[in-house]
Amino acid sequence: MTPLRYAALLDAMIEAVCLVDATTLRIIEINQGLAVLVGMERSDFIGKPVVELMASPEDLYFWEDVAAGHAGTIFSDSLLRCSDGIAIPVERKVSRVWLNPGEPVFLVGVRDLRQQRQTEEQLENRMAELRATLESTGDGILVTDTTGAVRHYNRRFVELWNVPPDLLDAHNDPAMFAHLSACVLDETTYTDQLGVIASDPEMQCTDVVLLRSGRMLERVTLPQTSRSRVVGRVYSFRDLTERLDAQKRIEVLAYTDALTGLPNRLLLGQRVAVALRAAQRSGATFAIMYIDLDRFKNINDSLGHTFGDRALMEAASRIQQTLREVDTLCRVGGDEFIAFLQEADALGAEIVARRILEKLAQPFVVDQINFSLGCSIGVAMYPADARTLDALIQCADTAMFRVKERGRGNFRFYQPQMNVDLLSRVKLDHSMRQAMDLGLFTLHYQPQIALCDGRLLGVEALIRWHDLELGNVSPATFIPLAEESGFIITIGNWVLQEAIRQALVWQHSGRPVVVSINVSALQFQQGDFVERVASAIGDAGLDASLLELELTESVLIKDVNETLARLHALSCLGVSLAIDDFGTGYSSLAYLKKFPISKLKIDRAFVMGLPDDEGDRAIVSATIAMAQALKLTVVAEGVETVAQRDYLKSLHCEAFQGFLCAPGLPADELERLQATLPKG
Repeated sequence: MTPLRYAALLDAMIEAVCLVDATTLRIIEINQGLAVLVGMERSDFIGKPVVELMASPEDLYFWEDVAAGHAGTIFSDSLLRCSDGIAIPVERKVSRVWLNPGEPVFLVGVRDLRQQRQTEEQLENRMAELRATLESTGDGILVTDTTGAVRHYNRRFVELWNVPPDLLDAHNDPAMFAHLSACVLDETTYTDQLGVIASDPEMQCTDVVLLRSGRMLERVTLPQTSRSRVVGRVYSFRDLTERLDAQKRIEVLAYTDALTGLPNRLLLGQRVAVALRAAQRSGATFAIMYIDLDRFKNINDSLGHTFGDRALMEAASRIQQTLREVDTLCRVGGDEFIAFLQEADALGAEIVARRILEKLAQPFVVDQINFSLGCSIGVAMYPADARTLDALIQCADTAMFRVKERGRGNFRFYQPQMNVDLLSRVKLDHSMRQAMDLGLFTLHYQPQIALCDGRLLGVEALIRWHDLELGNVSPATFIPLAEESGFIITIGNWVLQEAIRQALVWQHSGRPVVVSINVSALQFQQGDFVERVASAIGDAGLDASLLELELTESVLIKDVNETLARLHALSCLGVSLAIDDFGTGYSSLAYLKKFPISKLKIDRAFVMGLPDDEGDRAIVSATIAMAQALKLTVVAEGVETVAQRDYLKSLHCEAFQGFLCAPGLPADELERLQATLPKG
C-alpha cells in the first residue's frame, strides 16, 4: 500500500500526524490536522526533511537515534515550527511501522501543548497566589485531607507551634500531630476536640487552645470543599496573646497613673461608687483626703522635671505605706493625690493624716541629693460633708486650700463655712476685676509731715474702692486676693499711671509734691517693670524726682543680684526708692548698704506702743540710729497721738504719717490741707 493510499486513514485520526521515510527522514504524507496546525498546504510538506518541522536543536540527535533503531516507540516534547516562524510546544510520539514488508516508515503523532501549558501556567500562578496569600496572613494555617494527612502549612503555623525543622523535613504526619499535642497545656481536651471535629467532616467551629509556651491561640476549623464535596479541612490559628497583652496594657493605662503606677481618677471613681452603694445600705462612713505637696514647684524648677518625677514616685510610695490594703491612693495632678479611706471615721482619718505628714517629713535622698518635702492635707467625711465623690473631693480640696493659707504642712477637716468663704472670695475677685473696668478705683493721699517744722514732705498714694453693691471695700480685704490671683499687677500699673497723672497736676500748678506708691513683689519682678516706669514718667513729662517707689523687705531679698541691678536702673531714672514696713521682714545690713535706697519707713506695729513699750522704743531708736548712720531718711507710719509724735521727734526722726495729721485724702482735700501747713 502506497502512502497516498493512507491519506484517508491519516485524516481520520484526531491528532496531527505525518509519515516519514525511515531511510531519508523526509515526509511522505501528512494529515489535514498537521497542515492546519502548522499553517501550510499538504503539498508543501511532501519531500521536506522532518527536522525542518521540529525547531529544537536536540531534534537532530533525536532522529539519529530513531533512525538507528534504538527504540521502536519514542515519546518526547519538542517545538513545532509553523509557517509564521513561531515555534509552538508539542508532545511528539514516533512509532516504527511497516506499510509493506521490508519497508519501514515512521509514524509521527503530534499533540498541541499550548492549551495545556497555558492551563498549567494559570494553575501555577494560582498556586503561587495561594502560597503568597497563606504566607502573608498573620494566622497560622494547616491544611489536611479527609484522612487527616497534612497537605499544606505556612511559616506562621510553624512559628506559632514551634515545629522543629527536622520534623518538617521528615514529612512524618504522626510525629507532627504528636508534637502539636505535646505543645498544648490541656492535652486531653485538645485530643477530644480533634476527635469531635474528625467525626463530622462538615463541622465548622471556633475554640481557644492554650500552649505550654504561654501563647493563647484562637483555632478556627472549616471544611475544604471541591464540587460540593468535602475534600479536606483547614485549621487557622490566630495568636491572641499580644492582643490580650495589649488589652491589659490599655486597661492599665486607662486606670492607672503612668508615672507612679497608682490608680487614677477613673479607677478611684469606680471603687468609691461601690463603697457608696455599700455605705447606703450599712450606714458606714469613709473619708476622702486631698494631699498636695508643698512647694514642689521649687524642686522641678531647680533640679529639673526628671528629678522631680523621681521625687514624686518616692513621695507616692511613702504615702502608700501609710494606708491599709483596702484604701486607695490615686494621683490626680502634678503633685496632688487623693486618698480614699474605706470604712474610716474622723479619728481614723486623723491618724492617717498624721502618719502621712510624719512620713513625708523624713528627709528624702535622690541621686545623692538631700531635700525635704511636706504636704498639706484636706479631709472630707462621708456622709457628713457630701454624698458624692465629686462633692467630697471639692470639700477636701477646699479644706486643703485653707491649710495652704495658714502656712502649709498640716491637715484640716472640711467645715461648711469654708465654702462660704471661698464663694465670697470668688465673688470678690469678680467684683474687683469689674471695678477696674468700671473705673471704681480711686487714689487717696496721706501726707508725710516733717517733725522739725510741720512741712509737707510728700504723700503716699493709697488705693480706695467704693463698690456699687459692696460699698467701701478695705484694701486689707482685696489686696491679698489680688496678690494671690496675680491681678495685683493690673492694679499696680493703674496706680502708677494715676499717681503720675496727679503728681503732674501738682507740678504744673507750681506746688509740686513727691508722690509715693507701693510696689508689690509680683509687680516688681515683672521683666518690663523698669521700662514701664520709665515710659510712664517720660510720656507724662513728670519730673522723676517727684515719684517715689516703696518696696517691702521681702521684695529686696529675692534674687539679690537681679534686684540690685533693677534698683540701680530705677535710681538712674531719678525716682526715689524707699523700704516700706521696715522691721517686719528680714533685712541684711550688707545688702541694705548696697541698695540705692533713700528712705526707711518704720512699720506702725512698732509705733503703736510708743513711748511706753520698752521693746518698741528699743527697735525704733535703733532703726533711726542705723538709718542716720547710712544717711537715710526715716518716716514713721501710723502716728496717732501727740506723745508718739513727740517721742519720734526726740529721736530726730525726720517725718511721720498717720491719723494725727490726716488719713488718706482725695486730691482736692489734700490741697486744702497743704494750704494750711507751713511752707518750706
